[in-house]
Amino acid sequence: MDKLLVVFKREYLERVRSKWFIIATFFGPVFMGLIAVLPAVMASKTRTSTDIANIVVLDATGTDLGERVAQMMKLVAPQSTPPRVERIAADKLPSAEDAATQSVIHHEALGYLVIDSLTEQGKLVRYAGRNASSLVDIGSITGIVRQALLGQRLEKEGIDPSKVQQLTAVHLDSRTEKITDKGREGASGMAGLFFGYGVSLLLYMMIAIYGQQILRSVLEEKTTRVAEVVVSSAPPDTLLAGKVLGGGMVAITQIVAWLSIGYIMYQVRQPILEKFGAGAAANKLVIPAVSPAVFVALILFFILGFIFYASLFAAVGAMVSSQEDAQQAATPVMLLLVSSIIFMQPVLLNPGSTLAKVVSWLPFSAPIMMPLRMSLISISWTEISVVLLGVAIGCVGAIWLAARIYRVGLLMYGKKPSYRELLKWIRYA
Repeated sequence: MDKLLVVFKREYLERVRSKWFIIATFFGPVFMGLIAVLPAVMASKTRTSTDIANIVVLDATGTDLGERVAQMMKLVAPQSTPPRVERIAADKLPSAEDAATQSVIHHEALGYLVIDSLTEQGKLVRYAGRNASSLVDIGSITGIVRQALLGQRLEKEGIDPSKVQQLTAVHLDSRTEKITDKGREGASGMAGLFFGYGVSLLLYMMIAIYGQQILRSVLEEKTTRVAEVVVSSAPPDTLLAGKVLGGGMVAITQIVAWLSIGYIMYQVRQPILEKFGAGAAANKLVIPAVSPAVFVALILFFILGFIFYASLFAAVGAMVSSQEDAQQAATPVMLLLVSSIIFMQPVLLNPGSTLAKVVSWLPFSAPIMMPLRMSLISISWTEISVVLLGVAIGCVGAIWLAARIYRVGLLMYGKKPSYRELLKWIRYA
């Protein structure tokens, strides 16, 4: 036990004292906060092009739909050059489009809009222009055509034209609230979704980052022959346990620091968001309530998941003698870990589906998928306990396998062993 504590202390202190750990610990939440806030702020400030109405409207419907579209575009972009409407026959469209294309080429117009019988049927509207790749502009133009077409149809049904705009201009916000076994939670359903996504992504990052750090640490000790000296004073199993526990405690330390800094940032979110011009969004940020039992379950999933993957990464580090071989040998372990992220979107869309249940029960994906499902829907504690037990059994198997590879591979040098040789190592150990 004394030797285990020595190895654990060395692994822990060596990492938490590094400048990169300190920088990542204190600036990581700030960086993640910027990633979460800036896109929303930039999206809220995104506007259509100032000259969006400077287009040619080719109206082949034989109605006043083109004029309606032009009038609405003037209202949307009053500072822009007004649209030019050309009423043409359907068989003249190709030549009219060629002429409109030349107008765009010579900077006489920003683009041209084609309205024909398919548009009247509500099926298709075509646009070509310099801003054809602007999602905001295209969305605005499509919305204008849709609203103009709706207004035309309502007037044909005998509705007063003065009321068409009032009846069709409807902006509806949606508000959701999650209900658990204890009642209404207060936080929105979307807040629970983002919380679950953030928890799963954080667990994935910590396991991937610190698991590979353990791999590099074992490989470095092996290539520099430090392992030969260390093994003479401590058994390989003790070294493996100390590295895994030390790396896990480093990850937990960073998570606790991130959560603490994140909570402080959440408490002072109002002035921070106001600096970015999004102060109104401050009151919409609500952290879903997490009971102590759920919090403990999340920690257990992280610890067991980290032990599972860290043991395998340590075994990979003991197997090889170079960074190139390590990258190839670690591929199967990374595929197991990445497979959890691949199924994240289907689980987010339907956390109660059979697929979601299966991937949250498998030992290699449960540490990430089960916390995600727990954040989205109510899961019985019986199921959670069974899954935790399954992950624990998976950890025992991973440790058993890694320990045998570690005992032999730590002092083996040369080429990467084949699968047949690995089986010999396991039997020999």
